Amino acid sequence: MKLTVEISKYPLADDYIGPIKGFIDELNKTDDVKIITNTLSTQIFGDYDKVMDALQRCIKWSFERYGKVVFVCKFLHGDLSPED
Repeated sequence: MKLTVEISKYPLADDYIGPIKGFIDELNKTDDVKIITNTLSTQIFGDYDKVMDALQRCIKWSFERYGKVVFVCKFLHGDLSPED
């Protein structure tokens, strides 16, 4: 099964750019998923299990590294990535 996720991160700190970039960099270490980042959010496309494993790993990493942050996610069935 394919999955599309749109995720936004809101660090509860004055220095918010570093934690956002850190999360995106960590997420980009994931193989076999497509990641598109823009100014408002990051979209992740791929196999359901691989996308969910990446999110679980990176969200946990972010909490451990940066402390309190808010994540807002939208989950959509299917791979809705734009055509290359």
